[in-house]
Amino acid sequence: MDETRINTSLLQSSSYRLPDFKQSVKLKYVKLGYHYLITHAMYLFLTPLLGIIVAQLSTFSRQDFHELWDHLRFNLISVIICSALLVFLSTLYFLTRPRPVYLVNFACYKPEESRKCTRQIFMERSKLTGSFTDENLEFQRKILERSGLGEDTYLPEAVLNVPPNPCIAEARKEAETVMFGALDELFAKTNIKPKDVGILVVNCSLFNPTPSLSAMIVNHYKLRGNIISYNLGGMGCSAGLISIDLAKDLLQAHANSYALVVSMENITLNWYFGNNRSMLVSNCLFRMGGAAVLLSNKSSDRHRSKYQLVHTVRTHKGSDDKCFSCVTQEEDANGKVGVSLSKDLMGVAGDALKTNITTLGPLVLPMSEQLLFFATLVGRKVLKMKIKPYIPDFKLAFEHFCIHAGGRAVLDELEKNLQLSDWHMEPSRMTLYRFGNTSSSSLWYELAYTEGKGRIKKSDRIWQIAFGSGFKCNSAVWKALKTVNPAKEKNPWMDEIDNFPVPVPRVSAI
Repeated sequence: MDETRINTSLLQSSSYRLPDFKQSVKLKYVKLGYHYLITHAMYLFLTPLLGIIVAQLSTFSRQDFHELWDHLRFNLISVIICSALLVFLSTLYFLTRPRPVYLVNFACYKPEESRKCTRQIFMERSKLTGSFTDENLEFQRKILERSGLGEDTYLPEAVLNVPPNPCIAEARKEAETVMFGALDELFAKTNIKPKDVGILVVNCSLFNPTPSLSAMIVNHYKLRGNIISYNLGGMGCSAGLISIDLAKDLLQAHANSYALVVSMENITLNWYFGNNRSMLVSNCLFRMGGAAVLLSNKSSDRHRSKYQLVHTVRTHKGSDDKCFSCVTQEEDANGKVGVSLSKDLMGVAGDALKTNITTLGPLVLPMSEQLLFFATLVGRKVLKMKIKPYIPDFKLAFEHFCIHAGGRAVLDELEKNLQLSDWHMEPSRMTLYRFGNTSSSSLWYELAYTEGKGRIKKSDRIWQIAFGSGFKCNSAVWKALKTVNPAKEKNPWMDEIDNFPVPVPRVSAI
């Protein structure tokens, strides 16, 4: 009886309370409504205007139309001049506008099973080298346990051998295996002949032999003698997007051409055998991989291409000493060469990202987000209001995100700063888990994962973003030209795509 009275009194008292606005009205729907209103403001304005014009024309009599025709007939010179001006401006526009750049297809290299390196094998082989102290072996174990890498990443033969055999011959062997493996698959997918390729751009940051990697490709596939080839080195993990940007510019200058972009990193000669902890981190994260991309500016290739390149935005912070030195290849106190990662890396990456999206935002964000950003900026800077800076919702500009799988910490920071969901981060996290940090090619493994999951629909927008030494932050925006059917795809995920996503604990003990 007492419990019934208590419940009755609670119901009566609650009926006099004001409703909780946050519970009764979904604020996200209010924001979506605002976004829709601003985005379609022009159409909402023009539709009634068009209706008024049509209504006015409907009141014209046959005599009115005859008078209008007579007026135009007796002003023939004006009509001819206006028509000629219209034709001239239209011709000028079509001749001077940038050529569209299409991504016909791409391929990612999947190493053979014998190259697999579980985390336990990594620790065993690291111990067998005799190069690392017990304390630094334990340090590497802790890094691995928190890295987000799984048990199926790959390392080249020279690193897995006991003892390791890092030499130029083995490094060339790794480069050939990765590049030719990706290119063979790409040529099979696209059905183009190697001699049809007019532009070649290869990027590998730490391995730059003579003859170059691009020359190795020209020699292997017997590419034509007048091919325009470039070999980019020392530009870090974001060099893949730099290569795309370079290929885009070259395609603007050379009509009716194919451009081939090959992105990879070489592990064999860049494994660190010292005990400087800032250099040991790269051993734990970087793994074997590479990708090849075919671009075209031929209008006839549009129907068979997967994507169209919409924007590329490059940000370089190298003029700042702290940014310049946060990722450096150098010798340690004992003369061992490795790549040193500064403790300032995350702060530098955040600053570079901020600069990059400040440039990219106006190009891709809907007007609704730009107005909100501008309003908060005026409030903070001009009116001195104590309000938080508004972070634009990039989920309104893109359906898919390919964020360089450089490490778990980088992905965590970008997920938080860009307010992305687990679904948006899934391609990056699964790529890090399955293949590790494959440097500049990781973005293509992520896009391959998205395709394998059947997520790419026609007109979807994809944002690729990567960081690199120097320090650089680069972006590329693509638009899907077709819905990608995973049943018809061949990529390194397809044999096991149904096994993903998998949970990745914060710490996974070895």
